[in-house]
This record gives sequence, C-alpha cells and structure tokens, in this order.
Amino acid sequence: MPAVSFSAEGGIGTILLDKPPANSYDLEYVQELGAAVEEAATDDDVKVVLLRSASEKFFCAGADIKAFQAGPHERNMEMIETSHRTLSSIAGIPKIFVAELNGHALGGGLEIPLACDLRFAADGDYRLGTPEATLGLLPGNGGTQRLPRLIGRSRALDLMITGRTVTPSEAYELGIVDRLFPAAELHERTLDYARKLASGATKAIGNIKLAVNEGIDDGLERGLERERELVEELFLSEDGREGLAAFSEKRQPAFRGA
Repeated sequence: MPAVSFSAEGGIGTILLDKPPANSYDLEYVQELGAAVEEAATDDDVKVVLLRSASEKFFCAGADIKAFQAGPHERNMEMIETSHRTLSSIAGIPKIFVAELNGHALGGGLEIPLACDLRFAADGDYRLGTPEATLGLLPGNGGTQRLPRLIGRSRALDLMITGRTVTPSEAYELGIVDRLFPAAELHERTLDYARKLASGATKAIGNIKLAVNEGIDDGLERGLERERELVEELFLSEDGREGLAAFSEKRQPAFRGA
C-alpha cells in the first residue's frame, strides 16, 4: 500500500496520508506526495482537493528522524528538495487545496498544510507546531517562509525559535488554521465547503488563487498586471459570460468551469 494516495469523486480530489503509526515521512513518501499532487493538478474533473490523514491521532508527525539519522546527507537533501518542489507547485495550481487537520501536525507535518490554500481543523487535544529548533534544526520544508507570510514575522519567529507547539484553538486564534470544527463534524463540514466550491465558478476561483499568490510573490505592480490578464481571461470565458447573463436574467448561473 502506498503511503500517499489520490482518489477523486464528484469533482473533489482527496490526497490521503496513510503511513502508520504517525505518517512520518521519508524520501519515498514525499515522492508519492508529489505524484498525488500531480494527479490532482492534471485531473480535469477535479475542482477542489482535500489533503487528509487516515490516522485518528496524527495528521503528520514530520520527518522520520531515524531515517534522517541514517542518511546519507545527499539523500536527506534530495528529500528536502523534492518536498520543496512539490509544496511550491501547489501555489500555481488553479484549484483550491484544503488541508483537513484531525491530529498532531508537527514540523514538516505542519509545513505540508502551510503550503495548502486553506486549513480546516478539528477541535481537540492535539498539537501543531514547528519544533525543529529543539533538535538543532530549522523548519526546512518551507516553514521559515510560509509561516511568517501567514501569521506575521514576529509571531512566526517566536513559534519557530522556541519550538513551542499550540492547541487547535490557539492555532485558530493565530491564523494558522482558517476554520475550527467539532472533531465529529470536521470531515463533513470540510466536504460541504469543497462541494460548494466545486459546483461554483471554478475557473474564476482558480484565477483568484493565481492572482493572489502571484501578486504577493511578485509585488503590487506585477500583481495588478497579472490581475488584468486573469480578469480578461474570465471575461472571454464561458463561465464569465454565463455569470453576467444569469445576473441580467435574474436566474442562478450554471457554471461549467470553462
């Protein structure tokens, strides 16, 4: 059985992490994650992607420390580079990726959700954080870059240099997670959100994601230029014409994602 798998149903893709007991990752794991992200990106029927865990206790405990110790150094760096490529690719995929957090997400296990567009979490007795400094390391799967962009430099720096972990409710207050649901409702509430997106103007949603991400990365002027390019694309799209016609005709639009 693969540690990471991809499936799709009803316009919603699911990337499932399933490597007992804690979803700790190694090179093969991140390679499988990369393949699953690629499948999600290239499946035209998939409009929204959920990233979730098969474990009831762990979303992901981060890197397999024993595998890291065993090395060699070149293999460890290959794992980091593979992970960087995969997680960075998510920002350029015009589909919303939602991480569904139901258990401990530590180190690289939090850095995976940080690369997603949204993070929904179950309330409960588990922890989220980047404790790498306590091992003499740093969050090396994008954490030093994505966490400050998400919650601000000083708050992110405090979490990373102390290695402090937080509860789901603290993570929600900090802005690390975007929705906090009772544990028993997490999956259905996340699915409901995904279904609504998948049945909506998915081309517009994808273009909004690209405009936001590229504008943040490239600066205001380039961001505005890209916004013009993307809105022109929507004006010329079937969904754009349908949305304007439906408004004028006072009816619900029938979007096709085209």
